[in-house]
Formats: sequence, C-alpha cells, structure tokens
Amino acid sequence: MKKVVKFGGSSLASADQFKKVGQIIRADESRRYVVPSAPGKRFSNDTKVTDLLYACYRAAKEEEGKFQEILTEIKNRYQEIIDGLGIELSLAEDFKVVEENFRSQVGQEYAASRGEYLNGKIMAAYLGFTFVDPAEIIRFDGNGKFDGEITEALVVKKLKDLDAAVIPGFYGAKEDGTIKTFSRGGSDITGSIIAGAMDVDLYENWTDVSGFMVTDPRIVKNPQAIDTITYRELRELSYMGATVLHEDAIFPVRKAGIPINIRNTNAPEDPGTMIVEDTCKKPKYTITGIAGKKEFCSLFIEKSMMNSEIGFGRKVLQVLEEQGISFEHVPSGIDTMTLFIHQEEFAEKEQQVISGIHRAVNPDYMELESDLALIAVVGRGMRSTRGTAARIFAALAHANINVKMIDQGSSELNVIVGVRNEDFEPAIKAIYDIFVETQI
Repeated sequence: MKKVVKFGGSSLASADQFKKVGQIIRADESRRYVVPSAPGKRFSNDTKVTDLLYACYRAAKEEEGKFQEILTEIKNRYQEIIDGLGIELSLAEDFKVVEENFRSQVGQEYAASRGEYLNGKIMAAYLGFTFVDPAEIIRFDGNGKFDGEITEALVVKKLKDLDAAVIPGFYGAKEDGTIKTFSRGGSDITGSIIAGAMDVDLYENWTDVSGFMVTDPRIVKNPQAIDTITYRELRELSYMGATVLHEDAIFPVRKAGIPINIRNTNAPEDPGTMIVEDTCKKPKYTITGIAGKKEFCSLFIEKSMMNSEIGFGRKVLQVLEEQGISFEHVPSGIDTMTLFIHQEEFAEKEQQVISGIHRAVNPDYMELESDLALIAVVGRGMRSTRGTAARIFAALAHANINVKMIDQGSSELNVIVGVRNEDFEPAIKAIYDIFVETQI
C-alpha cells in the first residue's frame, strides 16, 4: 500500500508541530510521499512565512534595511525549527541563493515558493527521506498553464525507484526553469498530482481540523463533521466557499479514482472525512453540507415572448462575455431572465452591460439589485428525500428571511438560494438547524 500525505502550514509552523507530523508519518510505513507546505502561523497574530517572503522580496528592490531585517526573521524561523528538532542541517547556501535571486528580482512566484522549498529540505532531513524539488517534475507551459501530461511522466520517472520522498507543495516550473506557483493553498494540488501520477491507494491531507464540517464553524458553533463526501458534493461546497481543501485538488485524484482523507494533525486519532468517487453509505443527514458567498448582484430582464425568441439567452450572455464578466446563475421564466454576477466584477462595467443588453435584445424592463448572497445546500441524500426544498423554505420563513432566488439542478445534488447579504448568517443557521439539529 502507498499513500501521499500532505501537511498544511499550521501543521508545520514549529518544531513541536514537526514532531507531531514525524510521529504520524512513522506510524504508517505506507506514508511514502510527503508534501509539506511553508510554515504557517504559530499563534493568532503571527505572520505566515509566505507573507514574510513576499514582503522581503518587495523590500529587496528599494529598502535594504528592511530587506535584511525580514530576511533575518525568515532565517530565524527556520533555524528555530531545525534547533527544536535537533537535526544537523544548514540552510546557509540555500539562503545565499535566495538572497541573490531576491536582489536580482527573479519574480514574486519564486519568492513565494521558497517557503515550501526550505520546509521541504528540513522535512527530508528530519525523516531521512529523499528531497525532490518540484521544479524538476511539476511542469507548466510557456503561458503558465499546468501541463498534466508532461508532469505525470516526469513524476513517475523521478519517484518510481524511490522508497520515500519529500516533494514540497505549491510550485513547479516552466521548461526554462522559471518558477511557477499554483494559487494560494496550492500544496493541496501538488499532493493530488503526486497521488494521481503514482496511482497510490490514498491521499491523506493533514490540516488543523478533523475533516469537513457540515457548515462554517465561524457561523454555526461546533457544527457536525462529515464522515463521507463525494467528489461532486465537495466540488459544489468548495466552489461556494468551503475552504478545507483547494477545489482544484479534486481533479487529479478523481481521474484516478483515489480517495482523499482529510485528517487533523493535532488529533490524529480522529478518522476525519473521506472524499470518494461514490458511495453506497447512507448519509447521516439529508444534506451533506451548507456553504455560501456574499457580494453578488442580480440583473432582472423581462421581455414578452422571450421564450420564443431564438438566441435570446446567447445574446444576453454575449454582452457579458464582451465585457469580460462571468456569471454565477441564470434562473429564468417564460418572459424573464435573471443574471447573478459578482458585484465587484460587475460594478465597474454595469452601464456598459445594461446598454449592451438594450442593444442586443431590446428588453421591456430591467432591474438591478445589489448586496445579495448565494447559499448552496448540497447532499446526495436529497435525491431520495421528498420535500427538501420545502424544508429549506420553511426554515427561512420561520427566521423571517426573504428568498430572492432559488435554483436546483436536475441532478438534485444541490439547491442554490439567494438572500440579502445581511440575512446570510441567519439563513445558514436556520438551514443547519432544520436539517441537522432538529431533523424534522
């Protein structure tokens, strides 16, 4: 059996956390490929190493004193971990290269990647594993787009003869060696890529929570944990704001049918959440999770006989495309169509869009509404349960919340509800209460 194990920044923020990680890895010999993040916060008002690296890189251009000050702070953070682990390791040469490259301004993505690179060096020395620089195996094309085919070949070639390896997360390189990073939280993606390429049995993603919660613990106190969730459910929740796992980390393992196990470094005995392709396990509740986002606006369009006007929808959406604006949802009726759009994205071009739609389809009436939120209620159990939408409406009505929009796909996997921004948290609490707390 082979496993990829990825550890987040909070799991590697200090020597004590490193020791917990070491115990976890050594407790299971199948944990062969380790993907570390950069050191995260050690305490609430601490600074992540990645943020220090960004600040250090900016200072290198024009503020020598500040540059040296931040660079020393970064060096001390890593030395503190090395000393705490009691290992023989010097990063002096690595920091010499980093300093030279910062001064020559080789790129912000290079700067950001050094957090994972240096933490990977420490992790490899601590475990006695082989260090593999992802710049050698994670490939991006000349336009900065991830190249999965070449990457898979490089990963297999490099790792197939290694019993165990540490591969830092978050970055790779173009063919010319230029460092390229994934978006923030991209170490999840690296772990998924390695897992898919090496066809492992399980991808363990270790963080500071015991798996996915049914909803955001900042909104609902101590929400229930999710035992098992499918890739499709996770995709819906991640897209709508759930942040335990980077949403792009799903694809490489889903393609290979590899399950993901979200675990807690600080509570390794907890089983966490299993993310699978599909399952016959009956979910504990009708819903699997609730997530959402604020700051949307809606553009309501009305025109008589809209349904018989061929190409009406295409013409409207083409106006958005021409302005470089994406839409979230487009609920419609016989004579109406509503566009839900990110408010910040729309605000700068609202008048161009409105006038463009007038020219394109000559509507009878249009109305713009702002400060809206979208909430996704997701769950495979909704397919076999009658009255899910009715229960959502009942919960919101009981909480005196007005529903601005409802949208349900034919898959019956999720229901999207639109409410005003100020009703966002109360709406999530109300839905959680009716499906989880009372389960009526």
